[in-house]
Amino acid sequence: MWGKGGEAMKMERRGVCMVVLMVCSLSSAIAGVSATSRTAGLMLPKNGKYECYRERLRRNLLANGLGLTPPMGWNSWNHFGCKIDEKMIKETADALISSGLAMLGYTYVNIAIILAAKLCLVHLVMRSKMPKPLLHGYPMMTRALMKAGRPIFFSLCEWGDLHPALWGYKVGNSWRTTNDIADNWESMVSRADMNEVYAELARPGGWNDPDMLEVGNGGMTRDEYIVHFSIWAISKAPLLLGCDVRNMTKETMEIVANKEVIAVNQDSAGIQGKKVRSEGDLEVWAGPLKGYRVALLLVNRGPRRISITAHWDDIGIPPNSVAEARDIWEHKTLKKTLTGNLTATMGSHACKMYVLKPIS
Repeated sequence: MWGKGGEAMKMERRGVCMVVLMVCSLSSAIAGVSATSRTAGLMLPKNGKYECYRERLRRNLLANGLGLTPPMGWNSWNHFGCKIDEKMIKETADALISSGLAMLGYTYVNIAIILAAKLCLVHLVMRSKMPKPLLHGYPMMTRALMKAGRPIFFSLCEWGDLHPALWGYKVGNSWRTTNDIADNWESMVSRADMNEVYAELARPGGWNDPDMLEVGNGGMTRDEYIVHFSIWAISKAPLLLGCDVRNMTKETMEIVANKEVIAVNQDSAGIQGKKVRSEGDLEVWAGPLKGYRVALLLVNRGPRRISITAHWDDIGIPPNSVAEARDIWEHKTLKKTLTGNLTATMGSHACKMYVLKPIS
């Protein structure tokens, strides 16, 4: 549950304490930056596309107008686990502001805590004994949040066991599609694969969540973290930092503060990108953006440097179209326009990411 005002929210059912998120919004401390104002339903343009989203929200229990783009912020769990205190949380909120990350959209501060039980016990009890009560509990919580007097982003988490992507949009703003991520390559790409299965079900107001970001925690290489951030961005996943933002390196900051990659994630079309071609260790991901543009991600999961080609007919561009390509990690537009395909070479566990704009 993500809300404003810094108060803790507690959930308990049949004596079993569950994982709790307490969230503070930084919007009150940042002039002109508000997660609520950026995503409130009243801010939507009055056109047919967004009226469709409004109608969907009206039909759902959770008609809070939030999450029209994926949420951005920070979560304590990946780096700190249960070792958190008030001082650290306040320092983290200050760091998000002073570093400029809040101005880029990282405005949610999520505090993950365990109440009266170890996480493994919570997982065990919820999975073996609570599927039906859990499903019944989400609508109850949704109704309670709707009566809170202010919009609260509701993030569902049952680790993807009951396929929440199939039903979560009726009660929440996002839903975990996977088990917990770990700070290594295999864990990260496996979460990406599990999340990608549900790409067609993501939409403004309801997002697939493959878990928080591990960028900056030290378990992967720079190139692997760039792949991690790129896949989460094109997948329209929540961008929740999971490192110690008080002590980020320059390298980590350059990854998570890439405005062009963030813009792909926050594109108002709200269409999750997906794998459109996969050949062994080589993958082509693509997703439409507003203005007839296409986000393109080429990923090399293999052990050797290699070239990957993306064909227009795979990524939704008419085959004979001429397109301009912007490399959004190198921050430069390719000098030559492209017709029919784009080929790029990259190293092991690395990627290239572009925004393509057809010009003729």
